This record gives sequence, structure tokens and C-alpha cells, in this order.
Amino acid sequence: MAVASEYIDIPTPDGSPMRGYLARPTGDEILPGVVVFMEIFGINSHIRDVTERIAGEGFVAIAPDYFHRTAPGMELGYDDDGMSEGMKHLGQLQAEPMISDAQATIALLESRPDVGGAGIGAMGFCIGGHMAFLTACTSHVRATASYYGGGIAAPQGPGGSESTLGRTAGIGGRINCYFGGQDSMIPADQVDAVRAALTEAKVDHEVQVYPEADHGFHCDQRATFHPDAAADAWRRTIALFNQHLRD
Repeated sequence: MAVASEYIDIPTPDGSPMRGYLARPTGDEILPGVVVFMEIFGINSHIRDVTERIAGEGFVAIAPDYFHRTAPGMELGYDDDGMSEGMKHLGQLQAEPMISDAQATIALLESRPDVGGAGIGAMGFCIGGHMAFLTACTSHVRATASYYGGGIAAPQGPGGSESTLGRTAGIGGRINCYFGGQDSMIPADQVDAVRAALTEAKVDHEVQVYPEADHGFHCDQRATFHPDAAADAWRRTIALFNQHLRD
């Protein structure tokens, strides 16, 4: 399926400029919308590729630059320098602006004449996986895919806010969470805590652990890329969006 892409501006409540990378199939079909939350490395070539792949599956996809307050337009590689720089900006994130940015991105999708269907979806990777989970807790998205979302089970949320896990009861749609069994950044007890919170809140969910996969298993630009885990999680994600976002 042919895909067209462009950078667009996303209006935010506080007036701060936020850029987004938007992709959709060519043509004039009305399609469901999906928000793609980036890692700490910005809207780099990998995140643009993911956004275009989602569009190729028949969705209008947009990746918002939620580092727009501290490093707008930043693109980093998967090396030590990129990790160091990305972590600086990760440490400056705060939950309420993150929520506001997510809601602004959802509102933009819903305002577009080429977006329709049964609702909006969200997905994300690493801190973007955390942001996808947080968005599911604090918005009306109907389907969410959280890939190795770090810090979801931490005692405090981003910027010292309320624990993201403590917001789990706010999830009204379906959520899939994917973790790597070899991921030292998200140990098994944290995965168990996510699973327990979703179960206790009676959220429609799936928590999938890939025993041989590490953090970042979906990214084919990282040394931890795990093709089998990536392919299976992608298959589950597309099935999730097809089931819950289409009329």
C-alpha cells in the first residue's frame, strides 16, 4: 500500500509548538487514527519507519515530538552518545504535560476529515510505551500497544507525579503490553505488577513476555533487535487495531 508522509504542527493547550510526523495511505479513504509514541531518541528514522508501517496497514498514523519543550526536532542514534543525550531529556519529562501532549495529538487526529472508524489507537516504545500506557489511563483511546514501557510500575510517575500504575483503573479500552524476558531495565517483578494491576482493575488486556528478548527488541537498528519477538508483537498489534478501531 502506497503511503504519503509529512511533518505537521500539533496545536497544544499551552501554545508551545509540537511537531508531528504523519503518514497515511495515499487516496481519500477515511481511516482510523493511531498515535505512535517515540523512544528517547526522537522521531528518528526508526520511528518514522514504524509510523509509515502503521499507515501501510490502513491507518492514519502520527508520531508527536513530546520532547518539544527541551529538544524540538531532536533525532538521535542508538549509540552511547544518543543514549546519554536522550536520557537528559527523559529526566525532564513530567506527567501532566505528557498527558496534555497526548490529548492534543488525539484531538488533532479526531479533527481530520480523513480520520474515522470506531476510535483512536496508541502505541509506543520504551518511554513511549510508558506514555502509551499513561495515555490509555487518561484518555478515551480504544486500543493501546505498549512495547517495553519502562517505569510503568515505578513508585512515582514522570516528574514525581502519581504512579502511572496507580492510574490503571482509568483504562477504558483494550491494552496489550509486550516485554522482553531478558530486559534488566524492566525486571520480572515489574511486569508482574503491571499484569496484577490490569487484572485487579478488570481491564481488557494481554501481557506478553518474550523469554529470549531484551529491551528494544522491536527496533531493527538496535543490537537487541529480536526478529521473532518483533514480528509476533507487530502481528498482535495490527490485530488489536483492526479489531477495536474499525467500524
